Amino acid sequence: MKRKFTLLIYSENHIGLLNRISIIFTRRKVNIESLTTSPSRHKGIHTFVIVIEETRDKVEKIQKQIEKQVEVLKVFLYDEDMILSQEVALYKVSTKALAQNNTVEELVRNSNSRILAIEPEYIVIEKTGRQTETQEFLEKLAPFDVHEFIRSGRVIVTKPMKRLHDHLKDLEDVGAHKLEFVD
Repeated sequence: MKRKFTLLIYSENHIGLLNRISIIFTRRKVNIESLTTSPSRHKGIHTFVIVIEETRDKVEKIQKQIEKQVEVLKVFLYDEDMILSQEVALYKVSTKALAQNNTVEELVRNSNSRILAIEPEYIVIEKTGRQTETQEFLEKLAPFDVHEFIRSGRVIVTKPMKRLHDHLKDLEDVGAHKLEFVD
């Protein structure tokens, strides 16, 4: 049965790695729903957060293939209940909608959103939350002339307590990688 999974990949930052990782998904005909990359708190290590909807068996095979990439240090596979996640969404709404009606202002207040910019033609609203929350807010704003909408990829922290530092230390102990640790 297909369901959502999050892959958390720790890797060295090398040119072409993202392309090789995405090819793994393409070959298995798996669509990536969300992809976020960023430096981690450990110098020289980057993170990839990839969200897919697939069967566990297929995701585990993808996990093993990604781990075979030379620059990849570790790939963790998480079910939805093992992570805390958020996304950031930006909404550009006509300023006329705000001027004509207090409803937009009330929506912003009631949804824990905030106004980032007010310009003569538009306002920009920021909402942080789960994908369902940012989508629901978009639907509430729809009657007020939404000009643009963009949502970031998922960012996560995990509930399991073994830290990346511990996994990297294990790798260093077996001589796999020489990396600097920042605590």
